Amino acid sequence: MGELVLIRHGETEWTLSGQHTSYTDLPLTPHGEEQARSLAPMLASRHIACVLTSPMERARQTAKLAGLEHSRVEDDLREWDYGGYEGVTTRDIHRGRPDWDLWNDGVAPGPEGHPGETPEQVGERADRVLARADAAFANSEGGDVVLVAHAHLLRVLTARRLGLPPADGALFQLATGTVSRLGLEHGRHVLTAWNRLP
Repeated sequence: MGELVLIRHGETEWTLSGQHTSYTDLPLTPHGEEQARSLAPMLASRHIACVLTSPMERARQTAKLAGLEHSRVEDDLREWDYGGYEGVTTRDIHRGRPDWDLWNDGVAPGPEGHPGETPEQVGERADRVLARADAAFANSEGGDVVLVAHAHLLRVLTARRLGLPPADGALFQLATGTVSRLGLEHGRHVLTAWNRLP
């Protein structure tokens, strides 16, 4: 069986400013585009069976620039819905809620259609993605499954793959434009590489 390859999209204006970005559809910055292009040589050497990407432009653009031309959009790979905290920095949230922590407290409700999500709700989406990835592994001949998405979603997905609760995604910091890998050792899901730059 191949590995589950996780790619966090390249830099955007809001990753630079630290603003929570889920449903706001921002493009990559020029540096983010370069980050995505720099992934291509690393990915070219791998046997890739399937590529799933978030529907957001920043993820789809990253996949394309990284040479992952035949990706399939997977809605469950969209970022954690930050609800009322969309576009707000953690520092600004702490002005009104000094002890707030995304992983323990979730988010405030947002505008219509964006009520926000709890860690458990994000975990349910991550579990569905993992089921689709496992189906792709079963239909491939040892190839990798690549997921191109967002920091918090991929952190929750990693926790779930390792048998941990969704909130334990807090343990896995993830930078823009990086590649991480999850594989098997003695039948157990393990981290094989984390937060790697090309």
